[in-house]
Amino acid sequence: MSSRNTPLEIPGWTHVYSGKVRELYVPNEGASDVTGICVKDDAELRAGSVMVVASDRISAFDQVIPNDIPDKGKILTQLSLWWFKQLDGVPNHVLSTDVPDVVAGRAMICKSLNMFPVECIARGYLTGSGLQSYNETGSIANVHLPAGLVDGSRLDPPVFTPTGKAEVGEHDEQITYEQLYEEVGQPIGERLEELTLYVYSTAEKIARERGIIIADTKVEFGLDSYRGEITLGDEVLTPDSSRFWDAEKYAPGQSQASFDKQFIRDWLKSDESGWDGKGAIPALPEEIIEKTRARYVEAFERLTGETFKA
Repeated sequence: MSSRNTPLEIPGWTHVYSGKVRELYVPNEGASDVTGICVKDDAELRAGSVMVVASDRISAFDQVIPNDIPDKGKILTQLSLWWFKQLDGVPNHVLSTDVPDVVAGRAMICKSLNMFPVECIARGYLTGSGLQSYNETGSIANVHLPAGLVDGSRLDPPVFTPTGKAEVGEHDEQITYEQLYEEVGQPIGERLEELTLYVYSTAEKIARERGIIIADTKVEFGLDSYRGEITLGDEVLTPDSSRFWDAEKYAPGQSQASFDKQFIRDWLKSDESGWDGKGAIPALPEEIIEKTRARYVEAFERLTGETFKA
């Protein structure tokens, strides 16, 4: 990007949305092809498509940090694509990876979904906001948990905790099952829970074999208007949307060695950052940027067994 806050101009595509990390584009009106895919011969593309471009931006505590993590967009995109292939039986939004050269490696052409207004979180280990809720109430999302659990305790079975979707800069709030059902209806709400826990349980087993514990993860679903299916969208099982812990160093009752942006959160909460949690979030020092990138690359390579190519 010419500026981290100015979306790229991509021939044949119109920019329609900027998120904390991703930019969304739609084909220009009247386009007959979408980077190698013939629109007129593809009913799904005619029904609507979007190009999802992952930037190198990173957020923490509901704010976008002033500096980027080099290659992060490519890592997130390539890891998501790998996970989509592992999740048999869960429809996903990817149509093609044949994208314009300017965004090669960090973009996907996807089905345009009607996204459900909730984020679906599966927690297999007690930490973060789940730990806070447990310490205050002894439960998470109205699911009562045994006494005596600590930071990092395993939850068996995993717990589903839906949240509402907040605007950029605002905090997502946990919602009850009743609120979930009010938003999407009980049959769809129950299916979202089933799919979320399936995605988490499947991925947790795969990751554990590769030395990584997935403590929790966030996924998002939408309705495919062409096929009428509940479909997995956005990113999936990345260091941005999940907590990845080093299985060899795992020990309940303490902060875990991680391969995700918890490293940045810990630095921001340290005296070194000089940030008290209020006001604009500070820029990261070069050392933290480099170490964060290294953690993201290691997560990619451990999970996929492939060498990351920038």
